[in-house]
Amino acid sequence: MTVALNPYLGFRDNARQAMEYYHQVFGGELTLTTFADFHASDDPAEAEKIMHGHLVAGPLVLMGSDTPNSMPYTAGSSISVLLSGDDEAALRGHWEKLAEEGTVDMPLEKAPWGDTFGMLTDKFGISWMVDISEAQD
Repeated sequence: MTVALNPYLGFRDNARQAMEYYHQVFGGELTLTTFADFHASDDPAEAEKIMHGHLVAGPLVLMGSDTPNSMPYTAGSSISVLLSGDDEAALRGHWEKLAEEGTVDMPLEKAPWGDTFGMLTDKFGISWMVDISEAQD
């Protein structure tokens, strides 16, 4: 048996753009389904909004959706997505892509605990932390 914890990001009406962006950052396979696909809204203005976005890139799973206009939405809630591991090239590549149009809150550099660590907010207002540990023998 297994248990998984996967980030599920909420957007107001730009989940398609965000999930396509994360697909460019991480690669993998992206599946997007709309409210119309599931006949989930009577509001024609919401037909093309994303009801479920699912990105699988190796061990990384990221999901997201648009929030219907009838539901409250608060951008950039107090949660961060952590990318960690010892594959420095991959993690630095993800960092660089996420930072391109985002804001670096803490540069990716050697941290007091020995890892390389940084924090940024991407162009969609999502907070990311990257922690690169030294490869273990």
